[in-house]
Amino acid sequence: MSSFLWSSIVGSIVLTILLNVVPRMFPRQSQRAEQRLHDYLVDATDAKDPSTPQRKVQVWFPWKGMLIASVGLTVLLNVISWLAS
Repeated sequence: MSSFLWSSIVGSIVLTILLNVVPRMFPRQSQRAEQRLHDYLVDATDAKDPSTPQRKVQVWFPWKGMLIASVGLTVLLNVISWLAS
C-alpha cells in the first residue's frame, strides 16, 4: 500500500476522534454553542410564541460508525484511484 493511503487512513481516524473528543473536553463551551445556535434558530423562525414548549434537541453522533465509514471510504477511494492509474 502506498504511503498516501496510510496517511489518509491515519488522518481520517485522527480527525474523526478529534471531532468527537474535543466537545467532551470542553462541555460548557459545547453547551453555550448549542444554546447560541438554538437562540439563533428561534430568532430566524420567529417562534417566540410563549405557548409553544421549548424542546432541547440532543444530537447523537455514532462515532464508531463514523470512524468505520471514514476508513472504509478512504480505502475505497484510494483503491479506485490506484486502479485508475
